[in-house]
Amino acid sequence: MSDLGEWFRSIPLITRYWFAGSIAVPLFGKLGLISPVYLFLWPDAFLNRFQIWRPITATFYFPVGPGTGFLYLVNLYFLYQYSSRLETGTFDGRPADYVFMLLFNWICIVVSYICHQHLKHI
Repeated sequence: MSDLGEWFRSIPLITRYWFAGSIAVPLFGKLGLISPVYLFLWPDAFLNRFQIWRPITATFYFPVGPGTGFLYLVNLYFLYQYSSRLETGTFDGRPADYVFMLLFNWICIVVSYICHQHLKHI
């Protein structure tokens, strides 16, 4: 078991937290500790009911079920590979730049989704 712990500690810091969140949030939803309904990004709930956690939990949530388990593992693999390569390669020694890039991309995705959903209902 120490090999797994050593491997986890060897993951670059930002990737480690993103990877851990991508395991913990779907696990909480699957085990029923948090209802998965509260983990999705619903623009109406975010904008009108002030449920400000929705964009954050939607970033980490993946609906794991009998038909999506393998896809979930593939997504975790790609997250680990690409994020750790970016963090140790392109953004080596510049963690603030990497976090800024992730936050900028995240904000663009959330805003475009909310605008798309809003325009779809007009």
